[in-house]
Amino acid sequence: MEHLKIQMQELLQQAVEAGEIAGANLLVLQGGKELLYAQSGKAQEDRPFDRDTICRIYSMTKPVTAVAAMLLVERGVLDLGQSVGDFFPAYRDMQVWEQGKKVPARRNILIRDLLSMTSGLSYPGTDDSGKEVAAVFEEGDRRLYGDSPLTTLEMAERIGGCGLAFHPGDKWMYGTSADVLGAVIEVASGMPFGDFLRQEIFDPLGMDDTGFYVPQEKAHRLAAVYERTADGMRQKVTNNLNIAYTAHRYPAFQSGGAGLVSTIDDYAKLAQSLLGHGKPVLKPETVAAMKRAELLPWQQESLWRSWESMYGYTYGNLCRILTQPGMAMLHGWQGEYGWDGWLGTYFCNSPQNDVTFLLFTQRIDAGTM
Repeated sequence: MEHLKIQMQELLQQAVEAGEIAGANLLVLQGGKELLYAQSGKAQEDRPFDRDTICRIYSMTKPVTAVAAMLLVERGVLDLGQSVGDFFPAYRDMQVWEQGKKVPARRNILIRDLLSMTSGLSYPGTDDSGKEVAAVFEEGDRRLYGDSPLTTLEMAERIGGCGLAFHPGDKWMYGTSADVLGAVIEVASGMPFGDFLRQEIFDPLGMDDTGFYVPQEKAHRLAAVYERTADGMRQKVTNNLNIAYTAHRYPAFQSGGAGLVSTIDDYAKLAQSLLGHGKPVLKPETVAAMKRAELLPWQQESLWRSWESMYGYTYGNLCRILTQPGMAMLHGWQGEYGWDGWLGTYFCNSPQNDVTFLLFTQRIDAGTM
């Protein structure tokens, strides 16, 4: 095991020296116990990338949102077959872009569609649907630091006024489903989305450094964002998807798809809870149901045609789930699940061998590098 620790440390150091990242840390747990930890490089110019470094986890927010939704399903507050229109009028008569014009959607978007990314809701893009959504996010960005920023509920309503990229259930597409789901949770729970996460997940698990903003007393621990350039790694101050770079105040828009900050140890607490270690958030049978999720055949085809790194994986509950390891682009275990973030944070749980793997870094467009 000591050899493995040394190897992981060397790999991180090589990535820093090669200019792939400014800094990172890595944590592996098995059977509820730490197997190895490694770190290298810097979180800021004058601060190393430590265990207490706070990172913007972007799309690794999505599995947290899925856990929150399934908690409400457990309690009978949400139903997977329930229409999103039950919570927002804008979703009761959705329109779909077809050949340059809008037509009525064949059916409503369901909670299940939000969890599986089969809703037709787009991220900002260059197609007709994506352009409409881009205009919403541009408005949000203009108002981000002002006195009247768009709220979680306003964002959901605005997105609901945009045409869909396809009829709900027809395909799989990565989009704003998790952001809308966060707003649904806010309405269904009767409290701000961030407050619900704090009360039901973060506080019970002791995730004290996880939330939608960084308090002033912890600001020095927030990692800088870096960008690869011809001259090496450089800090890059940038907002993205209506998430403020500064992260110093409680945001009006609490993004269920991208808004959280966390540390590697904090996120490990949630990951371990899902594997049955530590304090449970969900019932074991609910976690088992989450891990069994899969797409319908025609949805699965659209996933594999649009995203090569997802070969071998299905998708459900805002996570990738490895169902056919022989097709995958990397070695993995049957049934492993998790997700990653825009700046390079990565999470994977493997129930087969009781392993949690986490990597945290902060580099623009890092993805699953």
